[in-house]
Formats: sequence, C-alpha cells, structure tokens
Amino acid sequence: MKIVILDSNLGSIDLERNVSEPYGIQIDLPKQCKTEEDVFTVAKGADALVVQYAPVTRKIIEALPHLKVVSEYGVGVDSIDLAACTEKGIAVCNVPDYSYQEVSDQAIALTMALDRGIVVLDKQIRSGHYGLAAVKPLHRISGRIFGVIGLGRIARATALKARGIGYKVIGTDVALEPGTTTDEGIPIMTFDEVLSQSDVVSLHVPLMAKTKHLINAAALSKMKPDAILINTARGGIVDTEALLAVLKNKTIRGAGLDVFETEPLPEDHPLTALDNVILTPHAGYYSEESLFELKTRPVQNAVDVLTGKKPRNILNPQVLT
Repeated sequence: MKIVILDSNLGSIDLERNVSEPYGIQIDLPKQCKTEEDVFTVAKGADALVVQYAPVTRKIIEALPHLKVVSEYGVGVDSIDLAACTEKGIAVCNVPDYSYQEVSDQAIALTMALDRGIVVLDKQIRSGHYGLAAVKPLHRISGRIFGVIGLGRIARATALKARGIGYKVIGTDVALEPGTTTDEGIPIMTFDEVLSQSDVVSLHVPLMAKTKHLINAAALSKMKPDAILINTARGGIVDTEALLAVLKNKTIRGAGLDVFETEPLPEDHPLTALDNVILTPHAGYYSEESLFELKTRPVQNAVDVLTGKKPRNILNPQVLT
C-alpha cells in the first residue's frame, strides 16, 4: 500500500514515516503539488493521499481507482471535493482539534495587542517618541464586548479566554438559535447583532461557498467605528479589498490577521503599509506540541482506514459502513 503526500510546508517527513512504516505502508512526498496537473503526476497508484493545500478535485478522485482515503494536514478541507469522495466511498479525514488552544491563544494575542496599542507603542518608542498620543483613546477591557462568529471548538476556547480577561462575550452560529445561550453561558445573537454590538469581532468559521467573503463591505459597515476585526480562521472569509478600504478610511479601528486570501502574503501587499493592522504568517496553529500532532495524526488517520480501522477523525463516516 502507498500513501502519497501531495504537499507540505512542515519540513522533514520523518515523523510521518515513523507512523506508516510499522504497518509496512510506503509514504513519500514526491513534489510540492500546487495544481491539479501536479497532483496527477504523483498520485497514480495511491491508496491514500495526505494533503495540506493541493487540490483534490473530482477529476483527480475519479482517476484514482485504488484511492481509499484523503487525509488533511489540519482542520479545513476546502481544497478537497468532499462530495465526490463520498460518492466514491473514499474517506475524508482531518485533525480538527490539534491546535485549538494555539489558535485561540493567537486570537487573544492579536486582540490584546490591538486593544492596548502594543505594536504601535513599541514602534513609537523605537522611533524616539515616548507617549500615548498615537494610540489614544484606549478603553478598559472590562465590559468591552467580544463577539465570536462561529461557535466551534476554537471559537469556544477563544470566548472563554476573552471572558477570563474581562470581555463580555456574545456569539453567533448558523446552527444555534438567536436568543438561546450555550453551555458556556455565551448569549446567541444574529450575525448582524454581533457585528453591530461587538468591540472585537473574532472569526471562527470554515471557508466554504457560503462563507466566502462573509465579511464584505456590507458586513464591515455594520461594525462599530472603534471595533477590531480578528481573523485566525481562513483568509477567504474576509473580502480583502473591502477590509483595506475601511482600514485606510479608519471606519473601523483595526484588524489582526493571521490568514490571508493569498498566502504567503506578498511583501508589497497594501496591508503591509497600514499601521492599524497586525499581520502574522498563518502562525496560529503552531507550537511544538501541535506540530507533532499535525504531522502524525493525518497519517495515522490514513493508516487506520487502509488497515480497516475507524479513524479518529472522519468527515464522511458513512463511507465506512
């Protein structure tokens, strides 16, 4: 049996081999696939694919008669045609919980850096300016409203940490009824209510057709003029051009972005010229502990399917019946 890794920016695949080799399963990373054509050149004969960003399209799926499982490095499976895999009886696996603590930490770190003006104040001191004028007005955290869009595992962890700092937390999720309250005590409101009432809006939804540019010009216009937008989910959830407009016009206070519509973010991207945005390079997932899980668990999911076991995480369990 053969596992093909289509792409990975996570370094050596020694950890992945340590998972598959005891089962006698070959694993390799022939090239860094970026296009459908790249995938066709390396995936022939594969029993399993492990993917980070490379496209696994219906055309590819139909061309691989031995394929039994596609396993994602991480949470989002937006590059995998889940419907086509399900139709063909191919398992799709991910690792939804490997970094929820790290990503929620990143969301809080970006929030606090913006809400307390940390980056701007640091730059001011380094340029010889010792004062508060550049960040005024700042407001007491206690009592400010932290809104979460989406209420999955990462969002709930973020909400609890925000509450611990002193924010009042509200949230919205398409699966939850406005007017109800979560088990953690988070009041559920409509999408528009969260946008209009929050001092911080933190995004925690997957990228799919219905969430593409969820935060567009219309959504941004509903936010408070001193509100902060935090995105540690997926870049495509935010319309970058619309966000650039409100940041340049300062019709919202700022943004903390760990993800972008184009990654890596080009060095000359207009976002890099703005002083009211903090940018990090899709780093929210990272700690040494989460990296170990990220590299090993997708392969273990694939191995489990190939050896007739139920994987720890599967998005279409009906294919196993």
